[in-house]
Amino acid sequence: MKSQDIRKQFLHFFESKEHLIVPSAPIVLKDDPTLMFNNSGMAQFKEYFLGNATPKSNRIADTQKCLRVSGKHNDLEDVGFDTYHHTMFEMLGNWSFGDYFKKEAINWAWELLTEVYKIPKENLYVSVFEGNKEENVPFDQEAWDIWKTLINEDRIILGNKKDNFWEMGEQGPCGPCSEIHVDLRTDEEKAAVSGKSLVNNDHPQVVEIWNNVFMEFNRKADGSLEKLPARHVDTGMGFERLCMALQGKTSNYDTDVFMPLIEKVEQITGLKYTSNEVKNISEDQNKTNIAIRVIVDHVRAVAFAIADGQLPSNTGAGYVIRRILRRAIRYGFTFLGTKEPFINKLVEVLAHQMGDFFPEIRTQQQLVTNVIREEEASFLRTLDQGLQLLDNVISNTNGDEVSGAKAFELYDTFGFPKDLTALILKEKGMSFNESEFDVSMKAQKDRSRAASEVSTEDWNVLIPGNVETFVGYDQTENDVKITRIRKVDSKKDGILYQIVLDNTPFYPEGGGQVGDKGKLFSANETIDIIDTKKENNLILHFTKNLPSKLDGIFNARVNWPLRDNTAKNHSATHLLHKGLRDILGNHVEQKGSLVSPYHLRFDFSHYAKVTEEQLQKIEDFVNTNVQNHLNLVEHRNIPIKEALEKGAMALFGEKYGDSVRMIEFGDSKELCGGIHVKNTAEIWHFKIISEGAVAAGIRRIEAITGDAVKDYFSQQETDLDAIKETLKNPQDILKAVVSLQDDNAKLKKQIEQLLKEKVEGLKDNLVSEFQEVNAINFLSKQVDLSMASAKDLAQAIGTSRPNSFVFLASIEDGLPNIHCYISKELVAGKGLNAGTVIRELGKYIDGNGGGQPFFASGKGKNRNGIKEALEKVRDFIK
Repeated sequence: MKSQDIRKQFLHFFESKEHLIVPSAPIVLKDDPTLMFNNSGMAQFKEYFLGNATPKSNRIADTQKCLRVSGKHNDLEDVGFDTYHHTMFEMLGNWSFGDYFKKEAINWAWELLTEVYKIPKENLYVSVFEGNKEENVPFDQEAWDIWKTLINEDRIILGNKKDNFWEMGEQGPCGPCSEIHVDLRTDEEKAAVSGKSLVNNDHPQVVEIWNNVFMEFNRKADGSLEKLPARHVDTGMGFERLCMALQGKTSNYDTDVFMPLIEKVEQITGLKYTSNEVKNISEDQNKTNIAIRVIVDHVRAVAFAIADGQLPSNTGAGYVIRRILRRAIRYGFTFLGTKEPFINKLVEVLAHQMGDFFPEIRTQQQLVTNVIREEEASFLRTLDQGLQLLDNVISNTNGDEVSGAKAFELYDTFGFPKDLTALILKEKGMSFNESEFDVSMKAQKDRSRAASEVSTEDWNVLIPGNVETFVGYDQTENDVKITRIRKVDSKKDGILYQIVLDNTPFYPEGGGQVGDKGKLFSANETIDIIDTKKENNLILHFTKNLPSKLDGIFNARVNWPLRDNTAKNHSATHLLHKGLRDILGNHVEQKGSLVSPYHLRFDFSHYAKVTEEQLQKIEDFVNTNVQNHLNLVEHRNIPIKEALEKGAMALFGEKYGDSVRMIEFGDSKELCGGIHVKNTAEIWHFKIISEGAVAAGIRRIEAITGDAVKDYFSQQETDLDAIKETLKNPQDILKAVVSLQDDNAKLKKQIEQLLKEKVEGLKDNLVSEFQEVNAINFLSKQVDLSMASAKDLAQAIGTSRPNSFVFLASIEDGLPNIHCYISKELVAGKGLNAGTVIRELGKYIDGNGGGQPFFASGKGKNRNGIKEALEKVRDFIK
């Protein structure tokens, strides 16, 4: 059975059980401060489990793109070594929100697996929770009794809290679970060892395929459990493992989920992957297999993350994506011999394979390909630089063991992989101190963990029920009551309080727009609201202290000047988006934005630098719409289908409900939940400040509006007056500046001629200082020249005589630089290498460099090391 059919059958089955089929949420989470990525099927439904929102149906089924790179069995560095764990995976799931419970969930799971998918019952084992006396949670007798009617009791296993009690996090909904495991071993293997003894023991062919979680408890901050007001079902079945079972394979990678990608890697590299059926493979073949598994797994995670709007970067979720991709690149570099970008070529295969069910990967195929190609090229350059740095470390090491701290510095600062360091050192008969490396790694993780550590108390609910609403589209001030509060303690921000209001005018951070700030007034005191965010459908107002009395009536007042400026920038962003599409083309799509009171930032897909002429047209387009005084047309609760039919722009990577908010300014129509001006005239003026590249195929425009433009023009006028004064107030300032540039160009030419003459003079003097050492014309000298002139001089002197070895040093702007020229006959006959000379001697000036065997240059930080470098260079010709 093909994987596409397996997925369809799952959804059709639950559709027949009156489940609403919903699309996968984006793999990247943008409005959940507790998660970077969707790491489970239930993540998009958290607000329903917490009782903060009402689902469209009490029965839902879907397949969810998930990403895990940490936690049990999901450490990134382990993926590829076994056959059934992944970074990105699909989670098939069915959900009950206060509707059916254990009986239906268990019976339907068994029906689908054994009657629809036809998995032999004798290959299945199930587990139920054994109970936990410490937490006063009993043995799951109900689940046991249901399973007894379906399967022999000797195939039912009691599981402990670690394996059979599922929790959303340290706090929140949780409950016992019942897992279903499949035994994919041969009949001979089953006869020799019972599958029951291998369940939950990391056997590659005895694996969990489905987990039925029965949420009936809430974990509080103090660790205690309380009953939820309604019981829920949360199930998850690993799609890739299910395909392995149904396609008769013993490895996820041998299924048609991965084989098209593997075949493409084979085609590109000329290497072969051996299936899990082949035993007793060589060590080299095993390394090839691991590398190919790493690459085909990781490209899926990276491609879908980029398609959902997350670009690789050096922080947050972007850093995770970059780290995953770089791991794939280094495995190709180290074990497959790929020195050029190639992983990007797999995107086309992935789009063809999964584009029908996940259209974003097909629609964003070109962008994803370009971003991955640029990341590959960049990291391959980093690897090349790392090889040079490692050479320096080796040359400075006494003995055959490199410091683990140095190896970690290469890894942490320069991104040079630990395993590649070990491989290169091994080829040279060396190693590095792994325990020192691990100590450095642990210290870094501890620092990172401490910096991000957050302690959150339970909610203190003052007014029960879902009574919270947002009124900020219509007003910036409102009388409110506090419905709940909680205390949050973090290393970064210290102690803060989160307050929830019944009818708040404060807009929470989302959709690129920053959260509102303002104040909460009572008769006796004023509380500053320093930020507003949204979590699990609750609008959280952050404060540094709480009102002395929590049960009164308060006046919530948004900081109007900040809100007003933010609204101007947000509306201008919509006009900018429309202008980009009209002027550059409909291929332009929003890829990220920031809307603050001070400026706006807009990232978009486009494959070339935006010209000055195009930028002016875009700016003029926005300002024309500002001057046309376009009224805001707001559709606050319109069916999404109708909004799209009206021409509204929907953004990839965003999650939309059945009803949406649509914002119109003339021909600009977008789905948006943010704050906007009532008329574009309020924007006053729009000014682009910068345009540049963010990643391959992604450009960024930064711009300002309103008072910020007034300040900008005022500063421009001030700067112009200062320039006039500097130039002695000429009548024609432009003509004066051009004249100044002409004079400067003439003086530069004169200086260049003087330097050329100085170099020629030095050359004639220094040639006479050549010394003959072992039949080599040798010269080592410090000169008073710029780096560029010293470089020219070294080459000029070196080419003046045969068998020459020239080493020059100079200082420019307080920093040392060194240059080495070696005649080609010495390079060929004596094996001398200028690049090696520069790398070796660069350590004396705290620098590095490189070049070709006959000429190389370098620069450093320690000018005092020049003297020793000039002395040590003689060692190369002894």
